[in-house]
Amino acid sequence: MSNIDIRVTGRAGRITLTRPRALNALSYEMCLAVDTALRNWREDDEIALVILDAEGDKAFCAGGDIAELYETGTQGDFAYAQRFWRDEYRMNARIFEYPKPVISLMQGFTMGGGVGLGCHGTHRVVCEGSQIAMPECGIGLVPDVGGSLLLALAPGRLGEYLGITGTRMGPDDAICAGFADHCIPRADWADLIELLEASGDPAHVERHAQPAPRGPLRDRSEDIDRYFGGETLTDIRNDLRAGSGDLVTEALKVVERNCPISMACTIEMIHRLRGPSLTIRKALEMEYRFTHRAMEHGDLLEGIRAQIIDKDRNPKWQFADGDVPAVAVSKMLQPLGEHTLTFEED
Repeated sequence: MSNIDIRVTGRAGRITLTRPRALNALSYEMCLAVDTALRNWREDDEIALVILDAEGDKAFCAGGDIAELYETGTQGDFAYAQRFWRDEYRMNARIFEYPKPVISLMQGFTMGGGVGLGCHGTHRVVCEGSQIAMPECGIGLVPDVGGSLLLALAPGRLGEYLGITGTRMGPDDAICAGFADHCIPRADWADLIELLEASGDPAHVERHAQPAPRGPLRDRSEDIDRYFGGETLTDIRNDLRAGSGDLVTEALKVVERNCPISMACTIEMIHRLRGPSLTIRKALEMEYRFTHRAMEHGDLLEGIRAQIIDKDRNPKWQFADGDVPAVAVSKMLQPLGEHTLTFEED
């Protein structure tokens, strides 16, 4: 496949995304290829670890290929997107639960589907140019691909903040929020990969790690906890409108622009998931409740149209005043019955 290079080098299973001009956006076929490789390598004793990386400097993976989802959705075909998400989420769970070390090297933009690919492994590496985010609420989706698990595990109310604003995290912020583990200068990656391939020893990752320059999130944590601790989107909006300071000004501007039903459901998802019973499968099943309905009953098609297709940046959201009824959130997140996401291997 021209968009992805899957091979074995030494003791390492190698998966490299190879469509840098498209910011290594993840297509359905690429998801299936990753999943197949992971299955094939799982019982292979010659393969000690898996390395995920990507070509180009701009992005590890800037997200899923949503243009193809829009084309099918606008024709009334919701099943294609539902199948895409179902199989992508199963691949995300496979990475999280993989019995061997999974090392991801995330340069540039790592967003949406890229988070699902790169942020569930055992050794998640960023560099000086890394920018990680979950910007789904800007197009009428929710943080998915297991992102809700990461947001629910983030310290304090960072999850709510990152989830509804889509704020980009540099290397230190990503480590602080639990989306990455180690910062290694990009110039050192080639040598690191050679060592990993030759030895099959993931300890080389930690040996190469260096402290990341301090990011803004650590200093903003107190304000984030104060303004994003509400039970609902309305609570958070009211707290922001009554507040002051740079964080409030920046966050309120984004919250007033993003999709209300998506933000309201994101907050509810994080609150439901947070706690000792959280698992990757529970998070993905909750996300799938929303994404399964996102085209037919949510604002996803309108969000993609406004941001990606027509680029008028003027979406006509449901609940445009920002007041999302609790019943609307419940409908988007209610169990799917026979369509519930499962993880049995086909």
